[in-house]
Amino acid sequence: MKDFQTLPMQQVAGERAIASKPPVDAGPLWRVARNAFPFVVVGAIWEAVAHLGIFPAQFFPSLEAIAGVFVHLTLNGVLPHHAFDTLVRLIAGFALAALLGVTIGVLMGRSRRAEDYLLPLISIGAPIPGLAYAPLFLLWFGPGNVPTVLLVAFVSAFPIIYNAWTGVKAVKDIWVRSAHAMGADNRRLFRHVILPGALPYIMTGLRLGLAQAWRILVAVETLASVPWGLGWLIFGAQEFLNTDVMLAGIAVIALIGVGLEKLVFQTLENFTVVRWGMVTS
Repeated sequence: MKDFQTLPMQQVAGERAIASKPPVDAGPLWRVARNAFPFVVVGAIWEAVAHLGIFPAQFFPSLEAIAGVFVHLTLNGVLPHHAFDTLVRLIAGFALAALLGVTIGVLMGRSRRAEDYLLPLISIGAPIPGLAYAPLFLLWFGPGNVPTVLLVAFVSAFPIIYNAWTGVKAVKDIWVRSAHAMGADNRRLFRHVILPGALPYIMTGLRLGLAQAWRILVAVETLASVPWGLGWLIFGAQEFLNTDVMLAGIAVIALIGVGLEKLVFQTLENFTVVRWGMVTS
């Protein structure tokens, strides 16, 4: 005869065992379909608006027309040339911003004196739109690639500084005290405690900084009189009402952004914060 008093406990244990089972992987096809679903919906809405005639076809082209222009500009080398020049400026400016931004942010987080001196300046400079600095950089450095790269670095450094500073300040005191109690010097403390603890915030700052870099770069390419670039292509196409060319340039920006996110940021994140257990993949 069963002991009925043990049945609720057995039921609870069974429910916990079921709840603790890892979720079943639906397979790569399901993941692809799930990720593609929002794009299919947006594409269907776009096609519906394009064929309903709400806007002139020249101003609101169909996806087929955009794809045709994209393929044509890619095959004749125009689009890759514009994309390559923009990507070089982006990488140069963003790398400079990442180096200076992380250094300044960590210094502010570790030194109260540096925080007192630099935080007011950063708080004043960060809210100013990046385009407001463009005339100054063009006057100081002249037209061309130099003011473009420096302006991208200057504008995109602000979110990196803020997040690096916040990440260092967010490191728990008990981690620092435990490291000191185990005899860690300042170098080991920074390498094994401060940097891993702040890295999730730094990665967020780098992503925000890259978004800022794209915004200012596409706009300033038209002001700096550079001969090639996606910004130059987009705003040049606007003058001739070539909306399909504009959208093809925007599509390249989106593809480059996705590529940088998947190949750079996610790889770096998996190699550091995910591997260290700071966040889950």
